[in-house]
Amino acid sequence: MLSIKKYAAIDIGSNAVRLLISNIIEQKGKPVQFKKNSLVRVPIRLGADVFIKNKISKENTQRILDTMLAFKLLMKSHKVVKYKACATSAMRESLNGKDVVDLVLEQTGLSIDVIGGEVEAAIIAATDLNKYIDPNKTYLYVDVGGGSTEFTVIHRGNQVASRSFKIGTVRLLNDMVKKEDWQDLQAWIGFNAKAYHKIDVIGSGGNINKIFKISGKSMGKPLSYFYMTSYYNTLQTYSYEERITELALNQDRADVIIPAMRIYLSAMKWSGAKNIYVPKIGLADGIIKSIYYDTVSSNTQ
Repeated sequence: MLSIKKYAAIDIGSNAVRLLISNIIEQKGKPVQFKKNSLVRVPIRLGADVFIKNKISKENTQRILDTMLAFKLLMKSHKVVKYKACATSAMRESLNGKDVVDLVLEQTGLSIDVIGGEVEAAIIAATDLNKYIDPNKTYLYVDVGGGSTEFTVIHRGNQVASRSFKIGTVRLLNDMVKKEDWQDLQAWIGFNAKAYHKIDVIGSGGNINKIFKISGKSMGKPLSYFYMTSYYNTLQTYSYEERITELALNQDRADVIIPAMRIYLSAMKWSGAKNIYVPKIGLADGIIKSIYYDTVSSNTQ
């Protein structure tokens, strides 16, 4: 007996808002499959408002409303049966974040969960990494966002440490990350990496996905520290405009890609990792799985 349902995840980040629609394929006697069906990304950049002025502007409040309404219609067209919307760093730090969440519920009927950094890290780390990782190895999982970056140490398939740091691409662009924040991160990585002989990094987020695509590497192959350093140095020889016109980067990617690389390279350097793997997973994938497993557990209780 084959059952196919559609679930949706809405990730309201500091840089962009995403809608992921996935097929949930269930077949008796076989493990459930999660297959991406559609992904829509809108670069609203809430963090540019919140990290500087502490609140979401009227313009971006309207853009959020328009985007959520569009997502609602897309979910209806796709016949999505369940959804979950999660907002991260920018929304949780905004003075008017609750007002925006209430307004979205009132005008679109869609509810938004504003989640903390540790919850965000847990959802991301709960994505099914087993098909991407070697169960005998140790990894530092790094998910770079606009407002924060989530770090998780995975040893032999088990999460042994996890923490969220307020170091994100939009914050870095606006020079809002203190020296102490970097020192805290370096100390945390050093403390959690010292117990292991060798660590590889797993990177997720739109920027590392773009870098991986540009590299031309086949899926499953890592990017080396040497390649990442070289490309980081190359990017800095181009102006913002040249990154758009000559490197064909989208305008909302052309500025944040450099601070994103700085975070990934710092994680690799401080953990001693020579390689970074890019499995193309993130918060939205974790949300989809949390909807499914919450449903399964509630149905079996």
